[in-house]
Amino acid sequence: MRQPYAVSWSGGKDSMLSLWRLWRERGAPTALVTTLLDDGSRTRSHRLRPEVLRAQAAAMGLRVVEVATGMSDYRRNFSAALAQLRDVDGITAVAFGDIDLQAHRDWCLSVCAELALDCLHPLWEAPREALLQEFLDAGFVTRLVALQEDKLDAHLLGRPLDADVIAEFRRAGIDLCGEAGEYHSIVVDGPCFARPLRLRAGAQERADGYCLVDFSLEDPLPPEAAPAG
Repeated sequence: MRQPYAVSWSGGKDSMLSLWRLWRERGAPTALVTTLLDDGSRTRSHRLRPEVLRAQAAAMGLRVVEVATGMSDYRRNFSAALAQLRDVDGITAVAFGDIDLQAHRDWCLSVCAELALDCLHPLWEAPREALLQEFLDAGFVTRLVALQEDKLDAHLLGRPLDADVIAEFRRAGIDLCGEAGEYHSIVVDGPCFARPLRLRAGAQERADGYCLVDFSLEDPLPPEAAPAG
């Protein structure tokens, strides 16, 4: 019997590869769980418009649960969303995309332990090069949505992650997977997508040391992509 699970979701490559590894072993997740700024205007991790993540989830036939929260009550609100998925939908595990940030892993383990949920880290301590190669070999396509201004040049914003971009990461001397937040991405196509996610790159913005591109949908949001909360 397969173990129902949820995935902590940013829409980027690490959460996607975590999802993909589990999907092949266990089947599709019950839900994706993403956090938004407390006013609900953008995702908290990558500053994406919520409708972009809704359309991404819909393209994979998945449900996304949105949790609008400030930082002071982040743990309480995130835990409440997981508790509802446990009690209503029967999940028994939650997956996270961390690779080797021990403080993040400890936080996830603590949250899951309080809720009697298994805590899964499918990418934990995997080599960076191998993860990127696995991601690209699987056929995933991802675009860069945010860059740390003091680490990477803004000309990379909006570009697909490929061998040329990875070579630029090497020259810049950053973590190739951006584990320390050097860059963020949005996955727009791959083996679990029924259709590509078509995005329009808008204005570049700056916030909290990041340069970001404002992606919007080229296609209307499908009716089945209404938010869950």
